[in-house]
Amino acid sequence: QVQLVESGGGLVQPGGSLNLSCAASGRLFTASAMIWYRQGPGKQREWIATIDRGGRTSIAHSVEGRFTISRDTIKNMLYLQMNSLKPEDTAVYYCSGEWGSNHYFGHGTQVTVSS
Repeated sequence: QVQLVESGGGLVQPGGSLNLSCAASGRLFTASAMIWYRQGPGKQREWIATIDRGGRTSIAHSVEGRFTISRDTIKNMLYLQMNSLKPEDTAVYYCSGEWGSNHYFGHGTQVTVSS
């Protein structure tokens, strides 16, 4: 069983930045992929970014150029650096990891972008 715990969310003004963290109890370097999702109010869950076992990243078009996914396999940490935040980025952000056929999610961290 892997536990994922997100942190770093909060209230930020438009144009601001936040760096989300996800602490994993499992060894990150063995995960086939680590993923960030978000779910805004009244919206379906949206894929944001993936980093695979080899370190290759992919980013959703909606956040490309503003968000960056990264990891620290020594510390078993996953990150999402979010810059130039917009009100439409308001959502609960979830960290997820795939170990073989098992897919785990954290409980999420709230990000609110508002003036």
